[in-house]
Amino acid sequence: MLSEFREFLEKFNVIPAAVGLVLALASIPVMEAVVNVIMSLIGKAGGLDVNFDEWQPGDIPLGALITALITFVLIAFVVFMIVKSLAKAGANTAPAETPDQVLLAEIRDTLKAR
Repeated sequence: MLSEFREFLEKFNVIPAAVGLVLALASIPVMEAVVNVIMSLIGKAGGLDVNFDEWQPGDIPLGALITALITFVLIAFVVFMIVKSLAKAGANTAPAETPDQVLLAEIRDTLKAR
């Protein structure tokens, strides 16, 4: 039973997914703070009140939808920039060679020398 559970964890990459989920949930307050700062800067630059939550044209409560959409776009952009910078930082790193790769490189070099 435990071996099947272990196979399940390994086969479906449950541990990395769980770590990613925990980190994503932990980053929510940071993202919300970034959105609040950006919304405040927009408001100060334009002399506007950028809290749309109370806005209702007619009987349709569109304000909360507009706020949610702006928040989503800003959070998605911040996540995009973080992922892009992490990918760029990791692009220059090469994984260490395995013993098999070292051996194959030696065989290749020996064959080239002949």
